[in-house]
Amino acid sequence: MNDRGWDEDEARPYFFLSYAHTPKSGARGAGDPNHWVRQLYRDLCEAVLQLTTVPAGVPVGFMDESMHQGELWADRLSEELASCRVFVPLYSPRYFNSVPCGQEWHAFTRRPVYPATIDAERTSGIVPVLWAPMSRYRLPKVASELQFNHAGFGPDYATEGLYALMKLSYFRAAYELAVHRLAARIVQVAEETVIPVGRRLDFNTLPSAFNVTAPTKQLRISVLTYHQGELPPDRNPDFYGARRTDWHPYRPAGSPIAQHAVRLARQLGFQPTVHEFDDEVESIIEGNAEAPGLLLLDRWALRDPHRRELVRRFDRCDATWVSVLEPWNSDDPECDGGGRELVELSDQILRITRRAGRPSFLGVTGPTGLNTLEDFDDALPRAAMKAKYAFEGRTRAEPEEPPAPRPSLREAFRHGPGAYGPDGFGGHRPEPYGPDPFDRDPDDRDPDDRGADDRSAVPDDRSNGRDNGSTNRNARNNDHRDTRDDRDDGDDPDAGMAPLGGPYR
Repeated sequence: MNDRGWDEDEARPYFFLSYAHTPKSGARGAGDPNHWVRQLYRDLCEAVLQLTTVPAGVPVGFMDESMHQGELWADRLSEELASCRVFVPLYSPRYFNSVPCGQEWHAFTRRPVYPATIDAERTSGIVPVLWAPMSRYRLPKVASELQFNHAGFGPDYATEGLYALMKLSYFRAAYELAVHRLAARIVQVAEETVIPVGRRLDFNTLPSAFNVTAPTKQLRISVLTYHQGELPPDRNPDFYGARRTDWHPYRPAGSPIAQHAVRLARQLGFQPTVHEFDDEVESIIEGNAEAPGLLLLDRWALRDPHRRELVRRFDRCDATWVSVLEPWNSDDPECDGGGRELVELSDQILRITRRAGRPSFLGVTGPTGLNTLEDFDDALPRAAMKAKYAFEGRTRAEPEEPPAPRPSLREAFRHGPGAYGPDGFGGHRPEPYGPDPFDRDPDDRDPDDRGADDRSAVPDDRSNGRDNGSTNRNARNNDHRDTRDDRDDGDDPDAGMAPLGGPYR
């Protein structure tokens, strides 16, 4: 044995198959979901044997089939990761959300990689496999930086993923081709690189190489309220706990509201975390958006001047990626008694937040908040998705080139006949349009804008209808010269303004 725990006389396994264990579906009679991974492992081992001189009885690869956590399990993984020649990860959405898979990747990449010959290209020692198509998913940095051409394994493999090729008999030939080329690639990388045996690392303490949760999958739930030690004397302590995150506004129904929100968020596919708003607010105000968020606001806390100012500053920063929910128990006598005052206080402080939520979101909660736990359950999914969409819009990369301009009805009328073919709109001008359907609030438009009912805004020649357009078109066909004296030469700032109601964007 050398100082790294490996017998130098023994043949090292060619590959370590890294995959995310899939839990059983729970349906009656459901089979083992990891059966197909084991079948792939056996097929790969057989194919590698055919392409190498590995003697009988020597393991060709390694695959963790036990799923038993503990010291022995971790020691075995550490040993195999320190000695294998090639690392073969099975790419899938579940894979990059698995902490153990990220730890395996980290452990293997701690070992140095050298080209076997001086003129060979440097490679990573990693041969990834598309277990499922990943075109709709963003890979973590360590995987996106890996240069690998999957097209060499066949077009069906690149489109469907190896799992589909295995399960569907229609793709049998494509599966056999992909396995053969994958085995050949493993052997090629093993022979063209030198990866010394590494030290056995303490697997349980290793970090994950992945950013396990994409920012838009996270949800930061913050709570603004009191704990029992800071309650005002006229507030019932039964709804509060030792920590602010213990706030239980609908007691005795449900559980503390933050815990309840976590369960609902997980059902939506988020990976939520809970925080105190006092610790989050400065980061939010500065615009450091780590993930979409929910603020669970206790209106009783607005009676505290310090917290009231924090919420006011939060409102002014217009952090659209943080949605506000205000649980308000209608069965709580104190809420019923002091409710009007606190509702008005909330409306005054959250003016920008209220306006930004109109009308699609605020109307769900109603003017008096979320009176029951059922109201809260109905409102949270929309609030969480609203925050997610705002976060995605905020962090979406700007295009390198500006998009092509959209067709504009204003331009059509600005240049008059000829903008769309020889007579604009096929020989006659269209009926006037009403308010811009994309205008969020038609009532906020400039009162000087003329609406669809302002018939005086329509050009005079329109009254002649379709026949007049035909006559004009025939006249232009006889004389192609442009004799108009009212051409737009760009000097008149008011020239070309559309006489229709509502601005077009």
